[in-house]
Amino acid sequence: MNKVLLIIQREYITRVRKRSFIVMIFVVPLLILIMGAIIAFVAKDSNKLSTLQIVNVIDNTKIFEGKFHDVSNIKFVKGEQDINAAKAALKKDESTSTLLITANYNEKGGVQIFSKKKSAIQLTDEIERQMNDISVNNSMLQHHIDTAIIHSLKNSNISVNAVEATSTGDKDANIGANIAVSIACAIFIYISLLIYGGQVMRGVIEEKTSRIIEVVISSVKPFQLMLGKIIGVGLVGLTQFAAWIILSVISSKIAGQAFNSPQSPMTGVLATLQTIHFGYILACFIFYFLTGYLLYSALFAAVGSAVDSETETQQFMFPITMPLLFTYLLAVSVLFRAPDSALAVWLSIIPFTAPVAMMVRLPFDPPGWQIALSMFMMVIGFLFTTYVAARIYRVGILMYGKKASYKELSKWFFYKE
Repeated sequence: MNKVLLIIQREYITRVRKRSFIVMIFVVPLLILIMGAIIAFVAKDSNKLSTLQIVNVIDNTKIFEGKFHDVSNIKFVKGEQDINAAKAALKKDESTSTLLITANYNEKGGVQIFSKKKSAIQLTDEIERQMNDISVNNSMLQHHIDTAIIHSLKNSNISVNAVEATSTGDKDANIGANIAVSIACAIFIYISLLIYGGQVMRGVIEEKTSRIIEVVISSVKPFQLMLGKIIGVGLVGLTQFAAWIILSVISSKIAGQAFNSPQSPMTGVLATLQTIHFGYILACFIFYFLTGYLLYSALFAAVGSAVDSETETQQFMFPITMPLLFTYLLAVSVLFRAPDSALAVWLSIIPFTAPVAMMVRLPFDPPGWQIALSMFMMVIGFLFTTYVAARIYRVGILMYGKKASYKELSKWFFYKE
């Protein structure tokens, strides 16, 4: 045990003393703040960043003629009515498009938009929306329906406020804030597992290629060395997280004091974030980071022991990281929309996908038994992968000059002590 503690101490102190580690503690929170400010600015002034699109309308049906209305960055005009001449004119101007409406506009290909380059989705969506509105209005007029009354009914501004009924009373569900926190947790834990797991793998490869491992292995067992390296790098990650959390709390306090005006939009944002159970989510994040890190870093260590250079790791890395990547892509596209679906539940229980999937579900209060089962499976998962990785590591760490294959790794696993 003393030898393992010495290895942990060496791995931890060596990394936290690096200038890059100290710089990243302060740089990452600053970059996140800057990125958030840039995103807010771009979202606010997104219309100003788009170029003006001129759409020349050729309406062979005469149904839509003169009924399109200009919107932000899109202007409808009646210009060249010959389609061939209009196409030739497009070669001179990228900001001009030609909308051709044929007699069969209800059929596929009946409406086409021509431009020098691929049209933006914003442009095609706006044209579809306006054409559908015009078509509906024409149908209502043909049936002698007063369109003014219909439009006045449509203009009612109804919004639905999600309220969570709890034993302590009703409270705002803050769905938007929950979605933001769930996606942020998924991204953060996905990146963290890859970064710190990769550090373990690179550390093993460096020691193996420099032949330092031959000296170290004479005084400690391979399993002790692997375990000490994994725990040491994991503690480095926890130290960084702790520093980032402290800096984030301090910056949020400063932001709260700077924007304490009721009229300030930041006041509403901070008030919304305060309704999220950050303590509970943080505790779960630490658990899933640690167990997920132990699970994946053991496999990364095994890969590092099986190769002689980082370029040889690709054949083994993809199958290991694929579950994480698969769950991450689902998390930012599907899971946050349906956090209680069967897919989300199963992904949050399977150990290889649970760290990302469960962090997406946590802000939406999944059942306690599902969280308990997920945590239990994570413990079982990292114990299993550590056992498998240790048996491969003990042989691979002393193998040189031979490219390993999956068949070779399976042989190493069954070697006797």
